[in-house]
Amino acid sequence: MFFQRHHLSRRSFLSNTVAGLAASGLPTWFASQYASQGIAAAQEGAKAGSPNNALQVGWVGIGSPQSRALQIYGTTRNFAQLQHVAVCDVDARHLYRAAMKFKEDNKFEPHQFSNYKNVVDRDDIDIVVVATPDHWHAEVAIAAMLKGKDVYCEKPLTLTIEEALQMIEVQKKTGRVVQTGSQQRSEFGGMFRAATEIVRGGAIGKIQAIECRIGSNPTSGPIDEVPVPRGLDWDAWLGPTQVVPYRLKMDAVGRDLDSNTPTNCHYNFRWFQAYSGGKMTDWGAHHIDIAQWCLNMDGSGPTNILCESMDEPYLKGDGYDWPKDFRVRLKYANGATVFVMSKGGSQVENMVNTKGEAKTVKPDDNGILIIGETGKVFASRGSLLASKSEILSEPPKLSEPLYDKIESNQFGNFLDCVASRKDPICTPTVGGGSVIVCHLGVIALQLGVGKELTWDPVHHRFSGANAEAANAKIARPRRYGPIPLA
Repeated sequence: MFFQRHHLSRRSFLSNTVAGLAASGLPTWFASQYASQGIAAAQEGAKAGSPNNALQVGWVGIGSPQSRALQIYGTTRNFAQLQHVAVCDVDARHLYRAAMKFKEDNKFEPHQFSNYKNVVDRDDIDIVVVATPDHWHAEVAIAAMLKGKDVYCEKPLTLTIEEALQMIEVQKKTGRVVQTGSQQRSEFGGMFRAATEIVRGGAIGKIQAIECRIGSNPTSGPIDEVPVPRGLDWDAWLGPTQVVPYRLKMDAVGRDLDSNTPTNCHYNFRWFQAYSGGKMTDWGAHHIDIAQWCLNMDGSGPTNILCESMDEPYLKGDGYDWPKDFRVRLKYANGATVFVMSKGGSQVENMVNTKGEAKTVKPDDNGILIIGETGKVFASRGSLLASKSEILSEPPKLSEPLYDKIESNQFGNFLDCVASRKDPICTPTVGGGSVIVCHLGVIALQLGVGKELTWDPVHHRFSGANAEAANAKIARPRRYGPIPLA
């Protein structure tokens, strides 16, 4: 009798879950897989997540109110096996905030460090989460792997192509489990996974073009040079990059920063070429990653790159220096073309959702538009649309699965693989391959409009016209010398 009640309860739960997922815009065939695999994953996770299977975690780069690390930490609260034993940040304010948050949640205070080496050197740490600014990602992640730690590293995985290749090399050499935080492969209701299955299943024919709509870079004009705030080790924050003054909009001095505060430090570092690739590696690391997935090009990339247009960037050294708007073209050997643009994509009328409702994809809608010979698909974090209703309603016929199961939590997939020693959904080969494509776009922007580039995605070198200037940007000078790889 108990089994029957349990069975009915599970069936009812599954039915309700599928209905809820379908209502959110997922195709019914995908919602059914998503729900049933989610139940199985929860049951397995309950076993793997036992305190008896404890994993000790160290966090590097955490505590800012806008910290991606704190967002990741929020997703880990359901994993009972995790013990958060160390936090590290070069800003004492952030370090203290994180330590007090962890103490409040976990009933013990983690060890606090300002140097990442104190975290990766600890024998009692199993996992290192890297959520520093981009220019620190590779060094910290590589050091952790070499010390025998498994690593969850935020996107974009690296600052340069060279660093991506180094991450791939060290992961293969050490055999550590490393996950890139490109969470669109597993989260956001499965919209991007469903879109990729549809496209890879041939529902829209051969892919002709993909538009990655990633938004405009912010602009700032000159930002004031001000004293470094108390508690921030500015030299350590700069790390391998050159020494420059700390900058902050004067009226923000003395308070916590938010995403609208012009500065060359917390959060808005990403709009400076010295520390990040702007939108090309911010949103591009998400949407270009999905384009790679749709094209079945994980670990590879385009052969031809061209900046078709861009605004004149501000290059006086005291403000955001990426062009506000831009359009870069990437051509692949299989004939597909990927456009990475801030805005101005195709306007597509009469797209439909899973309910058959007509929708218009506007030129500046954030998302990814896949254009095939026989149809179109648009995916964003809140919607999935197609040019014909049957594209969404008919289960795709995949020649091989995208991954061995449907995932719903990027960090949860990482933990499963820490236990099983299988590859996570976004290894350094996958995430590194995608960020290399982002960096190709970065180099195209740095060289300027009309400078066509020929790229070898196997040997990772440019050839032909403009090759010398482009190859010079595969790596960047590092203030403290090369990253140790052994």
